[in-house]
Amino acid sequence: MSVKVQMYTDGAASGNPGPGGYGLILISGHHRKEMSEGFRLTTNNRMELLSVIVGLEMLKTPGCHVDVFSDSKYVVDAIEKKWIDGWIKRGWKNVKNPDLWKRYLVIARQHQVKFHWIRGHNGHPLNERCDELAVAASRGGALQPDSWYEANKDSGMF
Repeated sequence: MSVKVQMYTDGAASGNPGPGGYGLILISGHHRKEMSEGFRLTTNNRMELLSVIVGLEMLKTPGCHVDVFSDSKYVVDAIEKKWIDGWIKRGWKNVKNPDLWKRYLVIARQHQVKFHWIRGHNGHPLNERCDELAVAASRGGALQPDSWYEANKDSGMF
């Protein structure tokens, strides 16, 4: 029997681009884990996607059934509407955040992932908690560099 996991995610960036962070909650059975991290210069969409990636990378057992709940239409639609398939076929030409999408594909192949869009800032307790985590991380000290973004921010890809 495979492990069932619920993942709630959110990303934030003040200024967009600006200081940003992500927050996520993993729930499996009676276990719950929260995670967040802040970056000195990034975008909201990068943080939304990174929260999903980090959550999947935290899973210790391959083949998990993962239900991802996100308020990011960018992330949910890219997968559920199969935009990512077209991006792959085009060789990632004119695609925002290709570094993260490629990283997502590597980890997502190890699990069975289903995305669910939920309206943000609508009182959903776990989504609100992820937002709190993301915003707090973006305002924290010792923010990490989002190295790929900082190296490519002037390329016109954003």
